[in-house]
Amino acid sequence: MNRKKVRSLTGIALTAVMAVSLVACAGGTKSSGQDPKQGAQPAASSVEKIKARGKLVAGVKYDLNLFGLKDPSSGKVEGFDIDLAKVVAKKIFGDENKIELKEVTSKTRIPMLKNGEIDMIVATMTITEDRKKEIDFSDVYFMAGQSLLVKKDSNINGLSDLTKGTKVVTAKGSTSTANIREKSPGTQVLEFENYAEAFTAMKAGQGDALTTDNALLYGMAKQDPNYRVVKETFTEEPYGIGMRKNEDDLVKLVNSVLKEMKDNGEYDKLYEKWIGEKPKK
Repeated sequence: MNRKKVRSLTGIALTAVMAVSLVACAGGTKSSGQDPKQGAQPAASSVEKIKARGKLVAGVKYDLNLFGLKDPSSGKVEGFDIDLAKVVAKKIFGDENKIELKEVTSKTRIPMLKNGEIDMIVATMTITEDRKKEIDFSDVYFMAGQSLLVKKDSNINGLSDLTKGTKVVTAKGSTSTANIREKSPGTQVLEFENYAEAFTAMKAGQGDALTTDNALLYGMAKQDPNYRVVKETFTEEPYGIGMRKNEDDLVKLVNSVLKEMKDNGEYDKLYEKWIGEKPKK
């Protein structure tokens, strides 16, 4: 047999061996019991992940009386938002105590949600179009309006009384900052890390007024009777619970909780407990 024929036969033999190997590999895959048509198993839903962890992690404020305030002596955090978050935990686990409360500020709450430190934001967060580009929201759970907190003897009773150079304090990352700059452009706006710091600065004479939602201002006035909330509101602030994008199952669950609470009267009781009056219908 000449060399050309030997090379040709050798090539044919190698091709045959490779074909047999491929068939064997394919047969091995099938014998493992995995159907290639099915592909990878779907990822667990956000609610299932929370259940597997054994607790709901909610981002809440620690510095807002009536909504989320931490008692320095007991370490307990209480308020409207806290009670609401516990109802969500009860819906998931059947136990409202299966919850971890993590402090957030207006500045840190969305970053903490997006990087997975918390499952949801329950922290007096206004639903806005810009924020909806980053995260998803529940239905509105509280309707507030931005206003002003001033000393009891102050001549400020509304936006029209804010003159050029009037110092207004507020918190970083809040919608209040943009709103007051738009509606009273001559005002000097001073931003602090949170509302507790802003209120402390105001008491120290660094501001003539503090601006945020009236619901929060009532909590501050309750803490210190030397201050009052002006009657005028100049925005509508619909609060929603914030969740990560593409966690539709969690959004659906939260919305079902809000609907149940409003249908069975639990929401009205919660509102009266913290705000001191019945919600407007």
